[in-house]
Order: sequence, then structure tokens, then C-alpha cells
Amino acid sequence: MYVLVVNAGSSSLKYQVFNMENEEVIAKGVVEKIGVMKTDESGAKVPADGITTYKRLSDGTENRQEMVIANHSVATELMLGNLLSAEHGIIKSLDEIYAVGHRVVNGGKWLTKPTLVNDSVIADLRKCLDIAPVHTKAHLMGLEGCIEHMPKTPQVLVIDTAFHSTMPKKAYTYPIKKETRERLSIRRYGFHGSSHRYVSAKAIEYLGKGAEGTKVITCHLGNGSSIGAVKDGKIVDTSMGFTPLEGVIMGSRCGSIDPAIVPFVMENEGIAAKDMGDWMNKECGFLGMCGSSDLRDVERMIGEGNEEAKLALDILGYQVKKYVGSYAAAMNGVDAVVFTAGIGENNPTIRQLAMEGMEFFGIKIDPEKNKNARSLAEPIDISADDSKVRIYVIFTNEELVIARDTKEVVDNL
Repeated sequence: MYVLVVNAGSSSLKYQVFNMENEEVIAKGVVEKIGVMKTDESGAKVPADGITTYKRLSDGTENRQEMVIANHSVATELMLGNLLSAEHGIIKSLDEIYAVGHRVVNGGKWLTKPTLVNDSVIADLRKCLDIAPVHTKAHLMGLEGCIEHMPKTPQVLVIDTAFHSTMPKKAYTYPIKKETRERLSIRRYGFHGSSHRYVSAKAIEYLGKGAEGTKVITCHLGNGSSIGAVKDGKIVDTSMGFTPLEGVIMGSRCGSIDPAIVPFVMENEGIAAKDMGDWMNKECGFLGMCGSSDLRDVERMIGEGNEEAKLALDILGYQVKKYVGSYAAAMNGVDAVVFTAGIGENNPTIRQLAMEGMEFFGIKIDPEKNKNARSLAEPIDISADDSKVRIYVIFTNEELVIARDTKEVVDNL
């Protein structure tokens, strides 16, 4: 039984195919630069070549193509063409695809659980265009492409914000007028839900007890980063908010700053209101401070004596530490702290900065275990032997969560 997992971005389409008999990925790929334009020698805007890459996992067979990819319908056709290929494909007919699971970043107040797609659900997804325009537009394009080419195959939306829907009102409510909050659907939504859900469940499993009574803090640290407080297996708070901009410093996002900075910068730097969101999301964070959003570059610059790069890294470690402390207070304790995603899984420096000096909370990291821990399929315990709180490095698998949810929804039809 095969489930196709699709993650549609504004100019990309990432996908994986799972064999749900053993939950293994059998094929994966990405279509990039969809609908991207470039300037030719005459100064005219013309379509740029897109790139599609594909890999069959059973034998490592790969395929790469470059061509103009006008839209997500064409991208979907290329994706399915690879899966059906006589040379490198994995299926002979689209009927072999049991269902398609679509990652949706923000379902708002309308979509709060994995949901089978129908006209009403699409209408609800369109309502999210106001609160998450870039992501929602991309999701709709990816969904429409799959429906066009696979009209008989069940399509399921798996919502990133769904895991965060268990937050209490005191955690998700912003202190502004109720009428404004409700009319504009303003609240803390939280993001990276599939990742927080997956790694918190793994941590609970490795703690050796059921979810009831457990207190886990999950640190999803990558180009976008968020921290989650998970009590009894359910989210009670998270660092990202109405958008993925809130929280800790990120690759090109500033994270939480004094709101008064926004109009101050607009006035003094001459930035228009319509451009200020891009400034905070795309020109700040590590990129704004030291010129690169890639933490590997940041660490290289630190080695070269770049003080601003060192400060940016220190800020991330310090902010993660503060969130861990505050969430331990909010849950009246903590059993485990989890590091996951690109930075969390692969960067021992950040883990050390975030966990050192936390003995008051019973958190004690083992420097050698931390130094040697790298991204693996199974959780790695990097806490000291006498630490009262376990510290885990856990490889996240958001796509598997989407595949499982998709199968469950279709199984129950």
C-alpha cells in the first residue's frame, strides 16, 4: 500500500512515497523553480529553467531534468511521470497510490485535524489565505495539481497547526481587543506541529512510560525554529505564534522583538508597511546579523573571528535556554528536553549553549556525548548520567506523520 506525501511550496514541490506495510520511503524527489522568471540579456523577463530530481531508494536509481516548469500542474505531471517511469519508476498505474497526503502549514480555526479533501474543505483552506497567504496559496496550487492528475485518488490535508490546537486560552490568546481577535482570527497557532508531535512521542516512548504525567520540551531548530511544551502528550504552549515569525532568532527571521521597533524602523529606514513583513522574515536573524542564514557559514565566520556571528550564535543558545526554563515553569517540571531538525540534530554547539548552566532545573548535559551525537534514526541520550532530566537528540520525520495520518483518514472512510 503506497501513500504519496506532498509538500508544496510557492516555487517547489517536494514528495516522498511510503510503503505503509513497513513505513519505508521507496521513492522521493523535488521539483524546484516552478514558475520562476529570469531577466535575459535584453532585460526582458523570461521563464527560468526549473529542476526536477528523483531517487528510487531500492537501488539508488536517480533521474534529473532541467526545463521550464510553468506551474504546479506541470510539476505534478513531472512528479507522477517519474513514479510511473518504466526506467526508474515504482508503480505501473496511479491506482497503486492509496492516497495523497498534503502538508498544510496553517489550517487556522477551520482545519484542526487531518481531513479528507472535498469542496467544503477546499473552501476552508481558502479562508486561510488571509492569515497565511504565501503558504496557503502554494498548498492550493499543489492540491489542485494532484486533483487534476489523480481525480480518483483520495487527497488528505495534514495540518501543521493541528497539534497545537490543544493549547489553553491563556497560552494562545493575544491581549488585544476581543472583537479584533475574532474578526481577524488572530491567535497563537504554532507551527512545525508534525515534528513536535513525532519527537515528543518518541521521547515519551524512550522515557519508558505512557504519555499521562509526562513533561517534554521539544526544540525544533532549523532555518525556522520553534520550541514546544508538551504535557501528557499534548501541546500546552509553543514559541511560534500567529505566524512563524515569533520566537527565537532564525535563519533570516528576527524572532520576537519589541513591537515598537517595527514602526520605528519603518520611519527611520523608509520601509513601507507592505515591505516590513519581508524585512523581518527575510532580512534579519543570522542573515541580517552576519550575512548568512546557514549556521555552517556562521560557525566558519566565528572561527575567522567574526564577533557578530558569535553574538548571533550566543543569542540562539540563550533564547532556547530561556524558553526551556519558562516551559519547565509552565508545566511545573520537565522529564526530557528534545533537540531535532537540521540544527538541533547536527549542531552540538547550540545544544551545549542551550543546556549548560541548567543544573537548577535538574538538566545536565554530557559534553562528550553531545559532541559525538549526530543525526540518526534512533534517539540519542546526551544527558549526564546524574542528570534528573533526559536530553535527547531525535531525528524528526514529519513526512511519516503525514503518511500515517493520511492512511488513517482513508482507512476510516
